[in-house]
Amino acid sequence: MIKKIKLSKNMNVSKLIDHTNIDIKATSEDIKKTCKEAIKYGFRGVDVRSKWVGLVKKELNGTDIKVVVLIDPPMGLSSHRERIRVCKKAKINGADELDVVMNIVDLKYERYGRIINDLKAICKILPTKVIIGSGYLTDQEVKKASEIVKKAGAFCVKTATEKDPLERRELEEKAEHLKIMAKAAPGLSIKASAKIKTLEDVKQMIKAGADIIGTSSGVEIMKIRVNGL
Repeated sequence: MIKKIKLSKNMNVSKLIDHTNIDIKATSEDIKKTCKEAIKYGFRGVDVRSKWVGLVKKELNGTDIKVVVLIDPPMGLSSHRERIRVCKKAKINGADELDVVMNIVDLKYERYGRIINDLKAICKILPTKVIIGSGYLTDQEVKKASEIVKKAGAFCVKTATEKDPLERRELEEKAEHLKIMAKAAPGLSIKASAKIKTLEDVKQMIKAGADIIGTSSGVEIMKIRVNGL
């Protein structure tokens, strides 16, 4: 079972952060800047769109920072064949982990077998975090989605990505979802993402059960306090 993160004064926050740049308008220079920031602060990973995987792999060469690729945002609606194709290409280009969006429409219509089959195949390609789009879901759906992620063989269940309605809600609601996710999928890592912008936000997410933090505000967070909560 994965050892869960606990708050401590000497915690190295940077090692929890997947430094994220999924801006659709990002340029190669923007992505290089993101990589340089990740190296400077020692972040856990760099999370980008699939087109940038090769560049990120090159920029992070010689480090232990993970190349993380976002797959099929915002609602996981591409065909299974296309999702597999993109995931395999990401692996060839140097990705270390996949952050793949669950098909949220299938979840809403309770097509659970289809979701599990899709995710099982993806999880065989690379270590996988599954984004359940918690902002679209009821509490019961968050629970069911988390159970499916565990059955599929992913190592992590993740809250949200771009355009998720939860981005517009309070972090308190996200924290409640994290608690549901942790209870429904014991042994999995939990990744909190979307609108996490401050050190206090990070603290709140960890208290609620997060092991990994996805944010584009990692530099600002580290400038507040580089080493420790």
